[in-house]
Amino acid sequence: MKALILAEKPSVGRDIAKALQVNATKQGYFENNAYIVTWALGHLVTNATPEQYDKSLQQWRMEDLPIIPKHMKTVIINKTRKQFNTVQKLMQRDDVKQIIIATDAGREGELVARLIIDKARIKKPIKRLWISSVTTKAIRDGFKHLKDGSQYHNLYQAALARSEADWIVGINATRALTTKYDAQLSLGRVQTPTIQLIHMRQQEIKNFRPQDYYTLSIKLNGVKFDFRQERRMTDRTELETLVNELKGQEVEIVSIDTKDKKSYPSPLFNLTDLQQAAYQRYHMGAKQTLNTLQQLYERHKLVTYPRTDSNYLTTDMVGTLKERLQATMGTTYLDVAKSLMQQKFDAKARYINNQKVSDHHAIIPTEVRPNMSDLSPNEQKIYLLIVQRFLEVLSPPYRYVEQKVTAKFGDVTFVNQMQQPIELGFKKLQTDVQQREKTADFEKGSRIKIQDATIQAHQTTPPPYFNEGTLLKAMERPDKFFSLRDKKSAQTLKETGGIGTVATRADIIDKLYSMNAIENQNGSIKVTSKGRQILELAPEALTSPVLTAKWEDKLLRIEKGQLKRQQFIAEMKDFTQQIIEEIKQSEQKYKHDNLTSAECPTCGKFMLRVKTKNGSMLVCQDPSCKTKKDVKTQTKARCPQCKKRLTKFGVGKQATYRCSCGYTETQEQMDKRFKNKGKDKVSKRDMKKYMKDDTMENNPFKEALKGLKG
Repeated sequence: MKALILAEKPSVGRDIAKALQVNATKQGYFENNAYIVTWALGHLVTNATPEQYDKSLQQWRMEDLPIIPKHMKTVIINKTRKQFNTVQKLMQRDDVKQIIIATDAGREGELVARLIIDKARIKKPIKRLWISSVTTKAIRDGFKHLKDGSQYHNLYQAALARSEADWIVGINATRALTTKYDAQLSLGRVQTPTIQLIHMRQQEIKNFRPQDYYTLSIKLNGVKFDFRQERRMTDRTELETLVNELKGQEVEIVSIDTKDKKSYPSPLFNLTDLQQAAYQRYHMGAKQTLNTLQQLYERHKLVTYPRTDSNYLTTDMVGTLKERLQATMGTTYLDVAKSLMQQKFDAKARYINNQKVSDHHAIIPTEVRPNMSDLSPNEQKIYLLIVQRFLEVLSPPYRYVEQKVTAKFGDVTFVNQMQQPIELGFKKLQTDVQQREKTADFEKGSRIKIQDATIQAHQTTPPPYFNEGTLLKAMERPDKFFSLRDKKSAQTLKETGGIGTVATRADIIDKLYSMNAIENQNGSIKVTSKGRQILELAPEALTSPVLTAKWEDKLLRIEKGQLKRQQFIAEMKDFTQQIIEEIKQSEQKYKHDNLTSAECPTCGKFMLRVKTKNGSMLVCQDPSCKTKKDVKTQTKARCPQCKKRLTKFGVGKQATYRCSCGYTETQEQMDKRFKNKGKDKVSKRDMKKYMKDDTMENNPFKEALKGLKG
């Protein structure tokens, strides 16, 4: 008799098969005498589309809304139907007596597996593998402690409730808005409040009025002392009067307070914190960081599960810390790791907290020692970020002496504060800790002549625009930005991690870029005209994170078995009825600010100019038409004059390539140039670089190089 193990991805399936010595390779699975290991390809089963309920719903009509099925249906995803059929046949085999779910340990992973099992109509006993890394050791340990599948039934119910509710609200609101205003407009309980977050910050900056203010400092024996102000000084004349009084005068040193202090490192990384750190240090986008991290987890086995919202470890991990330290000796932090091996680690450490770990602990290195040359530049950067934070957290605190010297002239107080390091501790790993202050040499009761009194002028500054790092953090704590009257909702948002999840936020931001609701201007994220209009046209309930707060509160109750999924879905159906009615009754108008005079070759309507990651394209304004046409694309082709990248305008043989230096050539000239260039020897590196780029339409490099062998 055998157990069938269902992983989420082929790579994880291979890892499990290797760890359990399931060596016989079949089409879509591995097998031995005890186990069959197979996999999904992400989701194999998904919610049915409206037209799969009723073909007439293929046409988007306001009179058909809201679309609320009596019973939600799921369908097999056509693209991956072959693998679903494989998995179903394996599950149905007579010798398979048990299913072991080995998808990602979390709400979405549970949904992936259960939808497949339900669709395949399998009623066999279920066990659950719940692990946070896919190393051989972690997999084998996990299989020694398999959980009963019934323990995760409510987790599945919560995941299914979230999926169905998002479908009911999202499909209807998007169709209503798109149909009402004849424009491609999309609404969602996470994406719309995210646009609102960006818009609020943008308005705050726009309405900001700078204010002048002033500070005063003096020098005593060459040491700077700051005037202690009870309020911000906006009138310079007040300080000028004080400066005149201080000329040639002495101050008395009234107190010298010296304290030994400690400071501790930032906590271990969760996904959002790591994405923010990667953006700050390397300007890596949120999606790019997550993809890189996924490679480190799945392919290289160097880090633990990426999609976590926790900054802590659990008590049972204390015994693994030295193994993980040994693994980091394969990096530039060899000396630090060696010194930490002498320490003893216990469960009372600041970074250990079982209560603050739900599904997964913080992101830390595994016990696998890296070969850094096998990692891409981005993989090296992210891995070393994780290693550095891990070593910092295990290191002793930074210890220093803080000296506070207070001087007085009548009722006026001046203060100097300095730090003198005693032990650098975790700061040894930080390259920016170079300057070491020394405490100043003063005696209490002494009188010292004022050497200099200087007024400094300042101006208040607006908050910065969001970048991809800070926006992720804002999505995690929207209660800090929205004025929420409902204290319970604010608390729920704080406790449940805000809007979206650590796993989906990067995708939400990407989606907002692609639908032209937001744009990135030199690192600053701003709302476009389309984004502003979406906020104006959307029902107010969908622009606030309160909806997510209420959902999360109920989803948690479903997870705990305190609320039935059907009750939650019934409430969502009522809510959808309300927002559709609100959209139908609205008298607002939508204005295309990107309308062109170009006619759609399919339906004849005017086309819209839409920005893309690599340039721009024309899109038919009719959402049901879906005709697209490339206009401008940033290519990897280099200008022969200044070596900058060329921009392609148009498509096919009519395409033109232009450079900012003024150089221009046609597609025909480009093809000819690279055909001639091909007569010379072309390096393998160039071939690999240009042949790899399948995303460019009519890529002249690919055409010119495809016949060469280097």
